Amino acid sequence: MAVLMRLISLILIVIALMLLGADAVSSLERGGELVVRSLGTVWGILNQHSLDAFKSWVQNHTPALAQGVYSFLALPGWAATGVLGVILAFVFGRRLGPE
Repeated sequence: MAVLMRLISLILIVIALMLLGADAVSSLERGGELVVRSLGTVWGILNQHSLDAFKSWVQNHTPALAQGVYSFLALPGWAATGVLGVILAFVFGRRLGPE
């Protein structure tokens, strides 16, 4: 289980670095104007229909949590995946036992 969680944390960290690099390249392309893609924007790039369906579901089934979900989707994509990946890496890191 720990090995699987370490692999997931590594994948999340790699995705965060890729998103950060994409934001940096987009910022350079726009002449230094800062570009930060939110988690919702990244999801929309991958599949806009599923993002719209998820937002509709949240709004209709859990309206009390809708604002929190929308706030989460507004986070920078690299921050959401990177922070979760680093936390998982620390929690499930290698344990040094007696040698």
